[in-house]
Amino acid sequence: MEQSNIEKLRQAMQEASVQAVIVPLTDPHCGEYTPDHWKTLQWLSGFTGSAGMLVVTCDKAGLWTDSRYFLQADEQLQNTGIALFKAGLPDTPSHEAWLTDELSAGDTIGIEGEVFAASQARSLLNYFEKKRITVKTDFTPYNIWWENRPEIPLNKAFILPEHFTGESVRSKIQRLREALHAQKATCTVLAALDSIAWLFNLRGSDIRYNPVAVSYAFVSDTEAVLFIDFRKLTDEVKDYLQGEGVTLAEYDAMDAFVGATFAVARNDSPVVLIAPNKVNYHLYHGIAGQARNDDSNRGIAGQARNDGSNRGIAGRVIEVDVHPIDRMKAIKNEVEIAGFRNAMQRDEVALVKFEAWLRQQLADSQVVTELDVSRKLLELRSEQDYFVSESFETIAAYGAHGAIVHYAPTPESNARILPEGLLLVDSGAHYLDGTTDLTRTIAVGAVTDEMKRDFTMLLKGHIALARAKFPKGTVGMQLDILARQFIWQDGQNYLHGTGHGVGHCLNVHEGPQSIRMNYNPTPIEPGMLTSNEPGIYKAGRYGIRIENLLLCIPAATTEFGEYYQFETLTRCPIDKSLVDTGLLTKEEAEWLQKIEKQSP
Repeated sequence: MEQSNIEKLRQAMQEASVQAVIVPLTDPHCGEYTPDHWKTLQWLSGFTGSAGMLVVTCDKAGLWTDSRYFLQADEQLQNTGIALFKAGLPDTPSHEAWLTDELSAGDTIGIEGEVFAASQARSLLNYFEKKRITVKTDFTPYNIWWENRPEIPLNKAFILPEHFTGESVRSKIQRLREALHAQKATCTVLAALDSIAWLFNLRGSDIRYNPVAVSYAFVSDTEAVLFIDFRKLTDEVKDYLQGEGVTLAEYDAMDAFVGATFAVARNDSPVVLIAPNKVNYHLYHGIAGQARNDDSNRGIAGQARNDGSNRGIAGRVIEVDVHPIDRMKAIKNEVEIAGFRNAMQRDEVALVKFEAWLRQQLADSQVVTELDVSRKLLELRSEQDYFVSESFETIAAYGAHGAIVHYAPTPESNARILPEGLLLVDSGAHYLDGTTDLTRTIAVGAVTDEMKRDFTMLLKGHIALARAKFPKGTVGMQLDILARQFIWQDGQNYLHGTGHGVGHCLNVHEGPQSIRMNYNPTPIEPGMLTSNEPGIYKAGRYGIRIENLLLCIPAATTEFGEYYQFETLTRCPIDKSLVDTGLLTKEEAEWLQKIEKQSP
């Protein structure tokens, strides 16, 4: 009988004297979504969600994932021998605590340092050092055991013109240099693909739904280097980048470059700023580990300061929680904001056409499935100007599937939509001038009073957040309760965040800001685009979510300081047949009416 992939891994563990392995759902670029080449967790477990951590010992295995994927993981892990651990619940142990109980002092854990964020790997090293358990950071047997492993993508990259970005590469690089100087740094190393894409006005298709190109970058006072496989670059792209002062180097030259640039023997090594949560551990150790002049695999010695930064040996490494480029990217300029408005108008035309098509199909008793919904949305969006791709896999969830937060239909799960109950559709697209992400819950037939109340109470919270005014310096956690307050009154809640940032023809999930129950120190500022998506999910019955995109804009300056507010950019109609108007205040009803008048 052929060995399973888990069994192959355990054989490699035995040969390397490793008692446990931790496998993240990440790649060397610390992104939320990864190219197939680095989907090791999926290859081992069969789990296809975008958040997870797999732990394998000699006789047990467990997968940790968050609330978005509890139901999906439960289905996909059936008969695999892998236990599901529901991360974030009070009675769920961390994977570190679970491993501590499974292992003994003197045992060894193997990880692939290249696919762990430096901050994450260092946390593991520090935790298990106290337990007298070794962490081996170069355990990489997958190339041997993974037959027909997908190659690193070689899709062609392209330049997003300045009439869409509103700023030249040369200008962005200069602004980044100024931000580095403000932090007393002279250079930085970038691994996050959306940061690199934004800085160089470069887009690609190496990761499905994310218009990025696999690459690294280095920026100093005197040079800006893009490390990318030259086979991905046309002559036009090369000419543009070189004309903007960018030096091109091959993707696999990054290690040698880091070794030469940050070599201990050099007294003139630059002061480098890095965000350990956005640089993989292998690269981090090449930068910071050499500054220690040892082989410890522990990176920088020294305690983090209260401001979240950390200086390495001789002050040559500065660590930050939020890289300057993340804030620069999150605050959209006037050209980008205008592009978002235009992109959303076209996108909403497609959505209105879709709903008209759906209702006509159901009225004519035609067979419509969840996959038909996904295909029709893609067809209608692709007809719009500047369309690039979908911005994530469409969630077309009918009935009980709506309770699976990140459900996506497959040929096996594909449900027929009947003229009764609720259809939840969460979808979006990348256009050259902007990215969209919206969710509508549609009554496709008769609904219950419970469904209407749930929808209306959720809508009240959605409106409360959309209408919020708040002082400068407000963070997302302080706003999150606005969206939850009414469903809390009914003893209901949702476990995902209320809002995430959205990139400009870039990743649909973008930081550094967020709106969620967890504390995030990044304040909401004018120019930031953030989603507003509260939900209710009743397992085995239905799910409801309402999502629009909010632009933060100035509101007023009073004797108490500056105040901001939100402008709802999404204008797609909300299904009023699901609204119990008797539960709405006058202000809430006026808000809903205003959105309806502005829709296509």
